[in-house]
Amino acid sequence: MRVNEAIKAKEVRLVDENGKQIGVISTREAIQIARERGYDLVEVAPNANPPVCRIMDYGKYKYQLDKKSSSKKTPTVKEIKIRPQISDHDLQLKVKHIKRFLEDGDKARVTLFFRGREIVHPELGIKVFDKIKALLIGFAHRIEQEPRLEGNNMSMIIAPGKD
Repeated sequence: MRVNEAIKAKEVRLVDENGKQIGVISTREAIQIARERGYDLVEVAPNANPPVCRIMDYGKYKYQLDKKSSSKKTPTVKEIKIRPQISDHDLQLKVKHIKRFLEDGDKARVTLFFRGREIVHPELGIKVFDKIKALLIGFAHRIEQEPRLEGNNMSMIIAPGKD
């Protein structure tokens, strides 16, 4: 985008800061009008004949473009760690955290650790994961990875979105 003196055309179609068309005038005159109003002259349609220029605050415009492009958030994976012998209240608290992560647009990995001889009873871990799924019913989510045993822990990934 060309601004102020960088505009090469002799004549431009001028649009003021409110969007009202002023008409076709010389570039020098348009720059003078923009400066009197405390703004910049910005070329918005360089391929038009004559080029279309707008009176605006160029710094503010660039800031808003940068802000708009950086507002896209990439989802991250947040982890919740639990044990097979977790109490109901603690589990409800962990589910509350999972819901908060999903509302923020992040994925949640629930990792259940087995210690010692607990690994002999993986069905206890499946029961805990079933309780988590039951507590998340009615909340917009989808199970991205079903619970699976990996070594001495079992994990499941929950993503935001529809069931």
